[in-house]
Amino acid sequence: MTEPVPATPSTTSEPSRRSFLYRAFTAAIAGFVGLFPAVSGLLFFLDPLRRSSATGGFIKVGQLDAVPDDGTPARFTVVVDRKEDAWTTYLNVAIGAVYVRKDEKKNVIAFNVTCPHLGCAVDYMPGPKTYLCPCHDSSFKIDGTRLNQTPPRDLDTLEVDKEKLKIGEVWVKYQDFRTGEEHKVVKT
Repeated sequence: MTEPVPATPSTTSEPSRRSFLYRAFTAAIAGFVGLFPAVSGLLFFLDPLRRSSATGGFIKVGQLDAVPDDGTPARFTVVVDRKEDAWTTYLNVAIGAVYVRKDEKKNVIAFNVTCPHLGCAVDYMPGPKTYLCPCHDSSFKIDGTRLNQTPPRDLDTLEVDKEKLKIGEVWVKYQDFRTGEEHKVVKT
């Protein structure tokens, strides 16, 4: 008769511990290595969402030398690349217009061409030096103040980027405002 061989306790538990550590270490390395392409792909996909405009909301409308020094306003069409969503952009879309003029002190002033009464576009009349709305006879002085009570407020002024004027470009912070309101309220 042969004698039974006693089992050693270390032989049964040691391979499973090594196997577990090998598999855990392999999974950690694979996860770490797989993280780079996953993050890169996600950043590439979300890139349009994280882009922001470096202009601070200002839009170039024209050159300063196109604005007469005698105070006569120059009309500029506001053209932008319009974003439908983060991935769809329409290039060179006209979204409105502005009048830009220089006052007596050569300060550059910009007005939205939209009449604050009902939203028609005002025209500049050089003879009387006024802005006239063809819809309901709203009229404004050359400085944008209203001449009659039809419009609820003066023409809407727009902010001009003073730094860009130094290099001969006219940039305005173009905004549309609600019509029929006594005070300027930006449309949302």
